[in-house]
Amino acid sequence: MAVKDRVEAVLNVGLRVPSIMLLDVLYRWDVSSFFQKIQRSSLSNNPLFQYKYLALYLHYVGYILSLVLLTLPRQHLVKLYLYVVTALLLFAGHQVSRDYVRSELDSGYEGPVYLEPLSMSRFTMALIGQLVVCTLCSCVMQTKRIWLFSAHLLPLGARLCLVPLETIVFINRFSMIFTGLEVIYFLATNLLVPYNLAKTAYRELAQVVEVYGLLALGMSLWNQLVLPVLFMCFWLVLFALQIYTYFSTRDQPTSRERLLFLFLTSIAECCSTPYSLLGLVFTVSFIALGVLTLCKFYLQGYRAFMNDNTMHRGMTEGITLLILAVQTGLIELQVIHRAFLLSIILFIVVASILQSMLEIADPIVLALGASRDKSLWKHFRAVSLCLFLLIFPAYMSYMICQFFHMDFWLLIIISSSILTSLQVLGTLLIYVLFMVEEFRKAPVENMDEVIYYVNGTYRLLEFLVAVCVVCYGISETVFGEWSVMGSTIILVHSYYNVWLRAQLGWQSFLLRRDAVNKIKSLPTASDAQLEQYNDICAICFQDMSSAVITPCSHFFHAGCLKKWLYVQESCPLCHAQLKSQAPAASASNSETNQSSAGQEGASDENKDKTQSEDGDDDEEGSAGQEEDDGATSSSEKDHWYGYSWILTFDLMLAVISIDNLFLSFI
Repeated sequence: MAVKDRVEAVLNVGLRVPSIMLLDVLYRWDVSSFFQKIQRSSLSNNPLFQYKYLALYLHYVGYILSLVLLTLPRQHLVKLYLYVVTALLLFAGHQVSRDYVRSELDSGYEGPVYLEPLSMSRFTMALIGQLVVCTLCSCVMQTKRIWLFSAHLLPLGARLCLVPLETIVFINRFSMIFTGLEVIYFLATNLLVPYNLAKTAYRELAQVVEVYGLLALGMSLWNQLVLPVLFMCFWLVLFALQIYTYFSTRDQPTSRERLLFLFLTSIAECCSTPYSLLGLVFTVSFIALGVLTLCKFYLQGYRAFMNDNTMHRGMTEGITLLILAVQTGLIELQVIHRAFLLSIILFIVVASILQSMLEIADPIVLALGASRDKSLWKHFRAVSLCLFLLIFPAYMSYMICQFFHMDFWLLIIISSSILTSLQVLGTLLIYVLFMVEEFRKAPVENMDEVIYYVNGTYRLLEFLVAVCVVCYGISETVFGEWSVMGSTIILVHSYYNVWLRAQLGWQSFLLRRDAVNKIKSLPTASDAQLEQYNDICAICFQDMSSAVITPCSHFFHAGCLKKWLYVQESCPLCHAQLKSQAPAASASNSETNQSSAGQEGASDENKDKTQSEDGDDDEEGSAGQEEDDGATSSSEKDHWYGYSWILTFDLMLAVISIDNLFLSFI
């Protein structure tokens, strides 16, 4: 059953590809130039071609036919193609019969065919061909009445009965007319089928719209037609034909630089219409999805598919390509200009893919370093992918600088690769610090500070790039060519990538500063108190050589409590609010030394709470541990957009003015 479903899915896509190709051809067809050619030809004397609107009618009929082929149900589409195949087989039978009669006329032999070897050979080949045609037609149409497709056997039977050659020519024409009449009769008997299908489709569509609405109808058509896969297959067919045409007309070997130029020009040739552009968009989306899936599988194996992240679906890259193509008027350019613009756009798309790969790899690498995993193969996969993400963006930037002069717009474009490399360096640095902790069997001092400064440096550089992009986009919009798309991108970019990023960064700084002030305001436990307390930190579950005391008389590591305060301002054990206080040292000492028995009781109470609320402590402690590893605030983690979208907006604004691109190239 699974094989049958797969075959039906392949047929559902493959049988609709010709309709998209027909739409693409009709879009390329210039009706006015076609009409001018007709007027200059000998057909201009024909009254049928005296009207210009006839070509327009043919154009509209082609569009209607393409849309019908695109939206037909799969069962009716299969039947239609079977009818077309039958018609082609009948035409092939007519060609075989006509060639046989012509060869017999050229030979001039009218005797028995079995007495002349050449005549017998021609007769045998024609007979085999006609029998094959009849059999195939009978199988395709699923009927046992094979005589319906046997009209082309009449000339062979007449030749076998020694009918004169002139009469055989007439019999061949009669067989052709008889076959044509059969086709006309079949079409006449099924003349109302399109009307009935249209009426049924209209009734079903009206019912769906009335019950579920237009959105549900659109989603249903999207799923039934499988438009992303359909457009991808259509574009791949165009690209394969373009490559085949090039290599079939060229005998000399192609150099590496020529292959790169051939690749870009072939893509440029295959995105000259809206249909082919959509095909390229969906193809890029599927390629990005495949690369990201392979990245997940390389890092985590089959476990990656258990916790799949819906964020990395390749949609970012496809939408980026579509917006940039529409913004720059890609399909309206000449092929050579389109090829060079595609090199920039594809660079941006690849940079977005690399950023998405880094978003996948970053938490896995940090978690691997913090978990003290002993598997060398896991560490090798994580480090090798990080090294790839470190080297490949730099190589991309070097290659694009070889083709274009360095300018501000180019610096903005390659800044995405630079930022990706910097983030990879930060991730590797944190990973190395975790591994140093593992080998030393002791925590690295100020680990939290190092992680905070590494991430903060990258976020600051990213924010500066976003501000520069906004300034550049505003200058291009004010002093260059204004467009609605460019202004919209500037507004969205200014809000999400500048304002919200600055707001999140400032909130993170305030949270950290408040946490540090709270920790400084808490009293520090003495050696005697630690010895009397004789317990572990309830956050990290490690022994305490130093600790701070909360107002609710609980002991924690200063670093652990500071990281906990990034999440919430309450005690991890009793959930009492920890307010910023600055008590005097003497007051704190008198308060803590007032009753050692009470402190001992509090210590016992802490132990009991640690044992009884072990599950809650594990969850809270793991939350604090995760905040340590990532060193990011919860507001940053819960934000809906990823950094691939941030860099996407940066790169979109870099290509608002296409004039800079061609001027720098020239």
